[in-house]
Order: sequence, then C-alpha cells, then structure tokens
Amino acid sequence: MDKMVFKAYAVTNEIDLNRIAAKCNIPKKYTWEEPLILNENVLSEIFGKDIPEGEKILVFSFGSIVFINSPSEDEKLFIEYLKKEKIDIDVENYKQYSDDYELQVRENAEIELTDSYLTVPKFEVFYPELVSTVIAKSVALEKTEEHLSTILDTLETMIDKLEKGKLNVGNKEIAKTTSKIVRHEYNTIAYIMILDKPDITWTNSDAKNLYDMMSEFFELNDRYITLKEKTDILNNVLSGFSSISHSIRGLFVEWVIVILILVEVVLMVADLLK
Repeated sequence: MDKMVFKAYAVTNEIDLNRIAAKCNIPKKYTWEEPLILNENVLSEIFGKDIPEGEKILVFSFGSIVFINSPSEDEKLFIEYLKKEKIDIDVENYKQYSDDYELQVRENAEIELTDSYLTVPKFEVFYPELVSTVIAKSVALEKTEEHLSTILDTLETMIDKLEKGKLNVGNKEIAKTTSKIVRHEYNTIAYIMILDKPDITWTNSDAKNLYDMMSEFFELNDRYITLKEKTDILNNVLSGFSSISHSIRGLFVEWVIVILILVEVVLMVADLLK
C-alpha cells in the first residue's frame, strides 16, 4: 500500500476500551497506554458488510477515534455504534474536533513530515499506530483547549463583577468553576497522556525517533505546557476570588456582631432609663 489516509476525531472525554473489546469478542485487557485496534474482520461483524483490506479503526481511551482508509459512511456507522456505549457522543457534530493526515510510502524518498502528510521510503508495521496516536492526541488537545476557553469566559464574567464592585462571589459559583478546572487538568494529564509514549518506542529506536519527530512537529509537549501554565493561572485567580469572598463574609459576620452588641447596649440603656 503506497498511501494510508487517517481521519481523527475527539468525540468524548473517556472511552472504556475493555467494554468495547468485550462487545467485539476481542479477548484482551487494555490499559490506557494502548489503543483498541479494530481490523477489517471485526469491522465486518460490526457493520454487517464486507470491509476491504487495510481499513482499520483505532479507539483511544482518552476519547479520540482514528479511522484509517474509512469512507464517510463507515465513520458515521461506527460513531452511532459507539454512542450505544457512550451516550454523551454527539453523532451529528462528531467532526467538530478533527484532523486529516496521510502516510505516503515512496521508494527511495527521504522522510518528509508536514502538517498534512508523512512521506517514508518504506512501510513499517508500527507507522499506522504511531501516526494515529499523535493525531489522536492532537485533536484531544484541541478539544481540551476549547474547554479551557469556556472556563476563561466564566472567570472573565466573575472579574467583570469584581470591577463593578460586586465583590460577593458565591461559594457555589467558585466551587463550580473549580470543578471545571480540576476536570480540565484530569482530562489533560490522566486521559490524553501527553507525556506517555507508545510501548514500541521503548524497544525500537526508529519508532522512537519518528514519534518524537511527530510529537515535536505537532507541538504536543509545548501545547501541554501552555495548558498547564494557563491552568495554574486560573487556579491562582480562583484562589484570589475565594479569599475575597471569605474576607467579605468574615467582614459581614463582624459587622453583624457589632450591630448586635450595639442593639444590646441600646436595650440595656433603655432598661436603665425606665
């Protein structure tokens, strides 16, 4: 095969690979570090039709799916199939976070890496998984980056209130925003596993070099660091809001105590005058 076409989509935050594997009668236990690879034989059972050789689907635990040499109708069929296990998947808008890529094999060619294709002189069995892993992480990062933008919008609203003198930010609002930040961190670190590498890279130097090269080209580590720094800033800002809110509540309690003491004094004076 002289060309492989990859299409990656980030459709959810987490997918239970073992559950999907069991449903497809695949007798293997999967960890977060490896994708579930569905070949043409398994896909024939899922779709109820013959699937040409070379078509594959890779499902990643962090919510990304990579289709290899799959027509659009098969993509839609599999998304609908997956929705039965993950009801939060939006079938109509599953292409919202996506990327296309090609692996081109050209004899005697130099290795060439661009944002739309990778050219290699000969095919290696680990190429499809490595390419899929990188673009799967890339689209998952894109989804996480947009989620971070919504958190920033929420904080901006809270800052606007602060600028207008509305200092009393509710504990419920702070807790809700904090949970979004924690979820964002968990999705980035635990699910996408940016800092983890495929197992083959530890035993094959060519696989390691290719994965490192693609990771650097797609700026996976840099984007992760940027997300981490923004998250730290968000936590600091939220900590400031929390301190202001607690200070205001403490001041309010103090004023209530002062007023109660004054009322008691007034009542005592009124008693004495009687």
